[in-house]
Amino acid sequence: MFYNSNGQITEGSQITIGLKNRAFNYGDGVFESIKFSNGRLNFWEDHYFRLMSSMRIVRMEIPLSFSPEHLEEQIRLTIEANGLTKQAARIRFVVYRKEGGLYTPESNDVEYIITATPTENTSYILNETGLVVDVFKDFYKQKSLLSTIKSSSAQFYAVASVFRKENGLDECILLNDDKSVCEAISANVFLVKGEELITPPLSDGCLKGVMRKNVITAAKKLGYKVIEKSFSPFEIQKA
Repeated sequence: MFYNSNGQITEGSQITIGLKNRAFNYGDGVFESIKFSNGRLNFWEDHYFRLMSSMRIVRMEIPLSFSPEHLEEQIRLTIEANGLTKQAARIRFVVYRKEGGLYTPESNDVEYIITATPTENTSYILNETGLVVDVFKDFYKQKSLLSTIKSSSAQFYAVASVFRKENGLDECILLNDDKSVCEAISANVFLVKGEELITPPLSDGCLKGVMRKNVITAAKKLGYKVIEKSFSPFEIQKA
């Protein structure tokens, strides 16, 4: 596998992450996961603007070179280096603050790593058989602006995923500190009640999902009344 480290295509065996790396030591990074299929980066504009917003929220310095055109070019170079231009791939774009300092960084300047790995499906597949799901109650997600971004500090999701695996589940519903439904481990949550599509508001601490935004847009075009409101796990049983 080849990686893109700050614009340099590097073979996996040769890439090094320093022991002072802030993403490793403090989870001081943000990332985007992007689907590449049929020669395009799906929802690239939405991913780009969320990445920029996330960097601003955590007070990272956004380089002048971080234009959508430049970053897309770097992603495509990574795809080409891995021979994935003719198939579907999962892109992970990680941005982290440069090493230095303890909790307080010495600099707000950033570095990045891009990876590209093959995936089977070029399109989005509707699961028509259902999932085995339970509610994760060991810990609760805090409601804050930080909760809406994709952060390298993802221990909450990791622990929930271990619970999922230990209990033979396909997914877990995550709750916020008000015990309201927040999201799932790897997805936003929607309820369908007749012609209503209900989803938790961003103020409840759910991820500001790119797919969430596009589902809401599509649902409105299809005539659904989209309602953003808090709801309990019991409401899922009624949907």
